[in-house]
Amino acid sequence: MGKYVLLNNVTHKNLKIITDRGENYGDAVGYAPIIPWEFRQAVAEYPIVFRKNSAGQFESVVLLGFNQNENLFLNGDDWQADYIPLSIERMPFMIGHTTDSMSGKQQAVIHIDSESPRVNDQKGEPVFLAHGGNSAYLERINSILAELIKGIEQSLRYTQTLAALELLEPFTLKVQLKQNTSIEVKGFYIINEEKLSALAGEGLEKLHRARFLELTYMSITSLLNIRKLIKKKEKEKIK
Repeated sequence: MGKYVLLNNVTHKNLKIITDRGENYGDAVGYAPIIPWEFRQAVAEYPIVFRKNSAGQFESVVLLGFNQNENLFLNGDDWQADYIPLSIERMPFMIGHTTDSMSGKQQAVIHIDSESPRVNDQKGEPVFLAHGGNSAYLERINSILAELIKGIEQSLRYTQTLAALELLEPFTLKVQLKQNTSIEVKGFYIINEEKLSALAGEGLEKLHRARFLELTYMSITSLLNIRKLIKKKEKEKIK
């Protein structure tokens, strides 16, 4: 889970973040959440599916492998895809909240996982400038976290709409590999294409007005990338 602490330019004035990719840096994950405006980049690389998070709410994710700790796009320190999900790129930072003492309102603040192997004071991207200002790297992280905050809200509206229209169905992937081994993946959901094709009237208009119809078809198209995962898995087995 990590140990997240509030980021500040006094305690963390010498903080550096290793931005290399790799299993040792926490990139060995089987899926990664994405927000709606990532679909256009993700559809070219990954299968886009859905899952229920710890709160029981649906979220959109990209499949990176066939088990929880398998990222088939990793080859040593190289992430072999043109696009890396923002939920991965923002590591080891996350958004937390604090209460303003004057207004009592919740404010978003940045936290950092102090136990992340990316965190050190010797090498990597500096988080703060020598005089205490934000580095260009931290500004990039700020923009990513801001995008995620907005995107998570829209993502929830999208998946709630899909669920209300009963367009999500459980998905079990069974794959027979060339090396006479099989894979079975459960726990994810995909779009029910028959129900989508039969959708008309108010339901279809609701998806269209919210610009969710395009996302839905991109999710369906992205399932062709499962072939890419299978090929990567078979190459891994040969090694």
